[in-house]
Amino acid sequence: MPTHPRESDRAASDPVEPVPEGAVRPSRGDSPQPGPPPRPEAAHDEPGPDAAGPAAAEDEYTTAIQELEDRWRRALADLDNLRKRHARELERERAAERSRTAAAFLPVLDNLELALTHAGADPGAIVEGIGAVRDQAVNVLELLGYPRHAETGVAFDPARHEVVGVVQDPDAPPGTVVEVLRPGYGDGERQLRPAAVTVAKRE
Repeated sequence: MPTHPRESDRAASDPVEPVPEGAVRPSRGDSPQPGPPPRPEAAHDEPGPDAAGPAAAEDEYTTAIQELEDRWRRALADLDNLRKRHARELERERAAERSRTAAAFLPVLDNLELALTHAGADPGAIVEGIGAVRDQAVNVLELLGYPRHAETGVAFDPARHEVVGVVQDPDAPPGTVVEVLRPGYGDGERQLRPAAVTVAKRE
């Protein structure tokens, strides 16, 4: 009667190499096929995620520079428009101020023409009329911010007076205005012109 080998006998006749703990034992009949070992540089054949880093950074810098240039050009255009608008507004204000000043003197011209119309009637009335027109013109200048200065007997002030002569006057203290030859108008930075005066001589 033929006998079949038992599993224990088969295991004894087919020794198996011990497998380390945690390793997977290959199935019988599926022994691994020999092949070339993996190349160490195989992991470096394909570009990694950081391979495009420099190019991407350069694109970002280029985009940022273009944006800054666009903002700079827009700022220059806005500044140029502001300058032109300011120049136009300034010219309009100058024209309006000249118009107001000229209009303020129109009544003075009207009275001068009226005085010339009656020049042959009464010489005394003509002189009186011209004096009134002069006072009217002085009032207009004062309203415009340029008061008249024609005072005598006051101390000489180089900011308001221009000396055109020095005289000996025993009745006037030295350094005082004796005579005003040409009135001055305005004060300080708003001075149209200083008064031309003669001053008492200092001893």
